[in-house]
Amino acid sequence: MEATSMLPILKKRLAFLSGGKDRRSGLILTIPLCSEQTNMDELSVTLDYLLSIPSDKCKARGFTVIVDGRKSQWNVVKTVVLMLQNVIPAEVSLVCVVKPDEFWDKKVTHFCFWKEKDRLGFEVILVSANKLTRYIEPCQLTEEFGGSLLYDHIDWLNKRLVFEKFTKESTSLLDELALINNGSERGNQQEKERPVEYNFLPSVDPETVLQTGHELLSELQQRRFNGLEGGMSWSPMDDELLAQPKVVKLLDSLREQYTRYQEVCRQRSKRTQLEEIQQKVMQVVNWLEGPGSEQLRTQWGIGDSIRASQALQQKHEEIESQHSEWFAVYVELNQQIAALLNAGDEEDLLELKALQQQLSDVCYRQASQLEFRQNVLQTALEFHGIAQDLSQQLDGLLGMLCADVAPADGTAIQQTLKLLEEKLKSVDTALQNLQEKGQGLLDQMTSQAPWTFGKDVSIENKDNIEHIQGLMEDMQLRKQRCEDMVDVRRLKMLQMVQLFKCEEDAAQAVEWLSELLDALLKTHIRLGDDAQEAKVLLEKHRKFIDVAQILKDNSQLEEQTEAWKEFLERFDEVEVTGKSLLDRLTVPVIYPDGSEQYFGSPSDMASTAEHIREKMRLVSQKKPQSPEHIPKDS
Repeated sequence: MEATSMLPILKKRLAFLSGGKDRRSGLILTIPLCSEQTNMDELSVTLDYLLSIPSDKCKARGFTVIVDGRKSQWNVVKTVVLMLQNVIPAEVSLVCVVKPDEFWDKKVTHFCFWKEKDRLGFEVILVSANKLTRYIEPCQLTEEFGGSLLYDHIDWLNKRLVFEKFTKESTSLLDELALINNGSERGNQQEKERPVEYNFLPSVDPETVLQTGHELLSELQQRRFNGLEGGMSWSPMDDELLAQPKVVKLLDSLREQYTRYQEVCRQRSKRTQLEEIQQKVMQVVNWLEGPGSEQLRTQWGIGDSIRASQALQQKHEEIESQHSEWFAVYVELNQQIAALLNAGDEEDLLELKALQQQLSDVCYRQASQLEFRQNVLQTALEFHGIAQDLSQQLDGLLGMLCADVAPADGTAIQQTLKLLEEKLKSVDTALQNLQEKGQGLLDQMTSQAPWTFGKDVSIENKDNIEHIQGLMEDMQLRKQRCEDMVDVRRLKMLQMVQLFKCEEDAAQAVEWLSELLDALLKTHIRLGDDAQEAKVLLEKHRKFIDVAQILKDNSQLEEQTEAWKEFLERFDEVEVTGKSLLDRLTVPVIYPDGSEQYFGSPSDMASTAEHIREKMRLVSQKKPQSPEHIPKDS
């Protein structure tokens, strides 16, 4: 029975246990009848509830029942006494009927309770209020019977409600906690396969129930202390009524189960956290070894130009961005695992370390792949940059070699020749850089095998390696052709320098001869005074004739030289043009987007090149001697 289910009846105070005791230490049960008609059913329910409170040991000492009939009719009192026979015959030792001072004296003889003792099972006496002390000590009587025992029915009822609520909640909570704790232990014994009960949470908060129990126990202990110190009797919530011992027992049991439950929760939280970490670790590992690795496996090319390499580098940056998100999860997981390792149990250390090792291995391997790929792309970009710069230098040098040479003097030729040498040296340096960078790129690509998960890297890199080697060979060939053309242009320019030198020398000679002629004409006018002087003058005149002849021959030589120079230039132009055509056939057209295209199919270009070479051979066979071999008398 619970007070909450019959609260309106209990509030009527139809009967109560004040906490007082008779001389036999039996509890005193008081039934305060009022002037109004008493509902016997409600009284019966109240008595049943009150009699369910004391312990069996306390009940065995018997009750003393005080029936206060001072405000009630005799027939009601009689009915109540007879009802006690049916409700609590075994527990009642004495019934004290408090009578009015004058009204009932004449009616007592009509019903002698003492004669009915055997039938009733307990003794009934009629007594006035001032004579109750003959049977019960004044300190065990409430104020309404002239005693000093304090009793507040509403306060008792409120405390009773708190006690019953705590008892009910704590008992239910103990059952739930025991079920959870026992289920957890069985789950641990069965290789951590948790039963269904393990997932249950208590229906009430254990902390709240414990707080209520402590407050109730504190109240009970305080009331008892005050009663002992003040000389008053115990309250109806004292030890005899099982209140304090039961609260203490429930609190002890609850604390024990709650401590176990907290450990279960801690273990469950740790296991849940471990499972979450395992799940996240596997998510990271599965993505890195799945989509992440597949992204890298499909990115093998290095491009065939700067623009193509830049596009691949941009694609790789997108891949790195996706990986960075998973690497951030790795860092967070690694911190969580480290925290668990510092505070973890021995049984979890191996599992945590294995998870941490697996996660670190996969992440570091993937990071190494990303870094390697980035380095390869960066080297490829530098390689194509050098190749493009070298190609532009070769084009510039070739354009310079194919241009007409019409220098004004030897100095201009020397400057042009110096510029050619500088450009050729720059080309040579660029080619050397290209070869070094290309070899480094080849070395990088051949060292790619250790982390390819069994994939045949040599097959994947074959096209890249052929492209690198082919580009270096092509640049080497173009550079060699430019060197050949520079040799031809150098020889031509040196010849022209010699011609200009001859022209300068001839002009200088003419100038000197003219000056000499003027001098001779002005001074060589004498005929001589004698034969000897005439002979000397004749000899000088002959020398003058020889010098004049030299001037004539030199003038003819100058005319012949100019003709031969023009003629030889035509032969040189044919030779240079032919070589330029051959070189152009091997150089593709480079479009703005970086792509390349040749003039025709390989067979067409081969046929055209052979035709040009045949014409050049015919011209070379018919080429005349150089100017310095021209006969003077021709």
